[in-house]
Amino acid sequence: MRFTPSMRMIGIAAAAAGLSALGVAAIAQAQAPAPLKIGVMEGFSGVYGDLTAGEVEAMQLAVEDVGGKVLGRPIEILSADHQTKPDVGASIARRWYDVDGVKMITGLGTSSVALAVRKISQEKGMIDINTGAASADLTGPSCSETGAHWVYDTYALAHVTGSAMVKAGGDSWFFLTADYAFGHALERDVTAVVKAAGGKVLGGVRHPLSTQDFSSFLLQAQASQAKIIGLANAGQDTINSIKQAGEFGIVKGGQRLAGLLVFATDVQSLTLPVAQGLVLTESFYWDLNDETRAWTKRYRAKKDKLPSMLTAGVYSSTLHYLKAVQAAGTDDAKAVMAKMREMPVNDVMTKNGKLREDGRLVRDMYLFQVKSPEESKSKDDIYKLLATVPGDQAYRPLKEGKCPFVKG
Repeated sequence: MRFTPSMRMIGIAAAAAGLSALGVAAIAQAQAPAPLKIGVMEGFSGVYGDLTAGEVEAMQLAVEDVGGKVLGRPIEILSADHQTKPDVGASIARRWYDVDGVKMITGLGTSSVALAVRKISQEKGMIDINTGAASADLTGPSCSETGAHWVYDTYALAHVTGSAMVKAGGDSWFFLTADYAFGHALERDVTAVVKAAGGKVLGGVRHPLSTQDFSSFLLQAQASQAKIIGLANAGQDTINSIKQAGEFGIVKGGQRLAGLLVFATDVQSLTLPVAQGLVLTESFYWDLNDETRAWTKRYRAKKDKLPSMLTAGVYSSTLHYLKAVQAAGTDDAKAVMAKMREMPVNDVMTKNGKLREDGRLVRDMYLFQVKSPEESKSKDDIYKLLATVPGDQAYRPLKEGKCPFVKG
């Protein structure tokens, strides 16, 4: 085939057009805004695996509720399993901040992990919003100017559940305590409440995380003859200790169990015949009102399980953070945290919440009792509300926390 001059010109023009298109695409790609990266880090496996399932989906709902973008930037979610190991959590946080460009980490269940990640976040000047760990030290000696504690803490759990049990006549206690930072802090805070109310602590025993056989610990609790056995543990450890306490006939023998950190998902795992009558504190329940029921329907379209205060907490913390980024006009940690403190927290979980300078989100807490099978209308109908405790009564006063940068 012979190429004419006109054919050569057409070929050159086509090639030029192709190069031009490639150039435009390259420029567009170069000019595309970088995503805002946020992470949820949890103990997605092991003793807290069932509790944390659904937190990624909850974060996705928050991203959807701001339209998938802030400041014109797409939002990218990262997730990782810290395996309830502080060194693993710290390593993930360092990589996320240094390599991946993550601007905020939430989740962080397990207090020992949360405290380790807090140190990395402070070192890097980044935001960590704790929704899973309980130790009140996160807003005390280990507080951070770019850190927040969102869902509950050991002080609130102690004052809401502990006070209720003492007022109901439970004035002698024996503790079954998970042997790490969370359990120690919870036992410490409940002990203070019991003694302040005129009660006595007769003793306690500490068990390793992920204990399967609680028989020796429960025998000591039974022998103490304390009116209340305080379970300063969580997740599968709480489930196992309650089930085995039933097998030992502890409640039938006249002693009562105080679940000091119990979640709706735990109650469903235990079943109502086992858990009925248990008094506990939460900051969210799916059936509180029309708004919580509507949000739960959206959540279950993504993850078909009952949401807990952990999943709702990831949603709430992420949503408030993204709103603060938009309001601040930047992802700079100090500017965003200033907006987070300035703006009231209003969402499905929290109404008119206030993020204090020590990082504590002050919001209402709820005292519930687990329903009997006869009271329940469905498998998800598990709680009856005993009391709503205002945040300023539930949480430790600012001046008592010993946060290093809080003055006065």
